[in-house]
Amino acid sequence: MYLEYYGFREKPFSITPNPRFIFLSKNHQEAFAHLLYGVNSRCGFIQLTGEVGTGKTTVLRTFLNRLDEDGYRTALIFNPCLSSDELLRTINRDFAIPHEDLSRAQLLEVLNTFLLEQREAGRIVVLVIDEAQNLAADVLEQIRLISNLETETEKLIQIILAGQPELEKLLARTELRQLKQRILVRYHLLPMDFEDTKGYVEHRLELASGGVIFSASALKKIFRYSGGIPRLINIVCDRALLVGFAEGSREIRGGMAGTAIAEVENSRRGWWKRLWCRLRLAD
Repeated sequence: MYLEYYGFREKPFSITPNPRFIFLSKNHQEAFAHLLYGVNSRCGFIQLTGEVGTGKTTVLRTFLNRLDEDGYRTALIFNPCLSSDELLRTINRDFAIPHEDLSRAQLLEVLNTFLLEQREAGRIVVLVIDEAQNLAADVLEQIRLISNLETETEKLIQIILAGQPELEKLLARTELRQLKQRILVRYHLLPMDFEDTKGYVEHRLELASGGVIFSASALKKIFRYSGGIPRLINIVCDRALLVGFAEGSREIRGGMAGTAIAEVENSRRGWWKRLWCRLRLAD
């Protein structure tokens, strides 16, 4: 609706993860550094956690996109609600190796052969499992067994477990202590500070090539409301652009940001109210 008015090529504040719009805040740079160190050091297991909306998935996708295909083979599992056998089958499928009509033992044998071949070719194999806090304990145990595929000197596969803070609680369970002990690199992605929030908004506006600015007061209100969480910033900024369009302004001022925040909050309260009514009617 407002794209043509502001001259945007595309929406600058879509909540869908888009590596092209990646903004490396101080925290995101540290996350990248931890992932790269863990993978290239062949640590075996790397853990990335962060609250909802802090940008974990965007970081992961961008990280994988920046790995040289000649030096790495990668797979990303983003539907962790799988059984142990389904997970193995999905891993093999993503690595484009045999996966249909095979037993668990056969799937592991095929995977092991693939890993040895990649090692001989000088490549590092990276498996990323997103939303790992939703994994069942027996599936996590299967992942630990996959990490046992190794030579006398190094791990054959580098596994990144990414998820919300609940992942840390899950790994604290007694039956998963062996897995937790193997995680040598950990990083918790925190929200952005004000300076990074300001840079984030300006970065996305510049990439979308639009003729609009956010005033200092608008940015401060957006930061206070969002707490520096990228997803919330996107939601409010998108609504603020709509408010600016409605008012015929190419500058998003503090009052417009306040209006956008109020509208977002009203939408949320309305959603919860509709859900509550449906639950009451279901009773």
